[in-house]
Amino acid sequence: MSRDGGGLRTRVKSARGRTAQSTRWLERQLNDPYVRKARAEGYRSRAAYKLIELDERFAFLKGAKRIVDLGLAPGGWSQVIKRRLPTSSVVGIDLLPVDPIDGVTILQMDFMDDVAPDRLIEALGGAPDLVVSDMAANTVGHPQTDALRTMALVEAASAFAIDVLRPGGAFVAKVFAGGADSTLVAELKRNFTTVKHAKPPASRKGSVEWFVVAQNFKGRSED
Repeated sequence: MSRDGGGLRTRVKSARGRTAQSTRWLERQLNDPYVRKARAEGYRSRAAYKLIELDERFAFLKGAKRIVDLGLAPGGWSQVIKRRLPTSSVVGIDLLPVDPIDGVTILQMDFMDDVAPDRLIEALGGAPDLVVSDMAANTVGHPQTDALRTMALVEAASAFAIDVLRPGGAFVAKVFAGGADSTLVAELKRNFTTVKHAKPPASRKGSVEWFVVAQNFKGRSED
């Protein structure tokens, strides 16, 4: 490991057993200002700043008392929520194990499991004001397949939000390929007053991720 002369960039030398790809990843991590900032401020991942920057623009955390965090691992988004809303109730779910976070109820299970929505609302103690989703499907290396798999998760998350949110609530989710597809956007616009796409500065320039922010849930119509 070395530093460029006169500069601050850290360069990582190749090591036995480390691929060129992993070397590039390690070098990028060591030189990423958001990674350094996350370590300094006690956040578990640089993704925390994506939520911070989105909230600075759209203010969806303001007044939220009950929040669901879908795909919370490693926990950066829930950390942000509890720091900004210390008295809020937060329930998160992920397939992966997540170290405890003060004030956050963590469910280790598949969100696509039929019982997951009821478990989330039961643990939360009532309808949420905000549903956030940083879920993404495990990649298989085929861009179109990866996008479709992740979009299926986004659609499931939006259907859950529309089913459980309190009137006036908000839904924030990671999407790909420039934003949510037209069918999903149309569904969100039917149910929320405003629907916007955004790419916060903390999202790497080369990343295909975007976020959809739907605010002021209109409430479910009675049959």
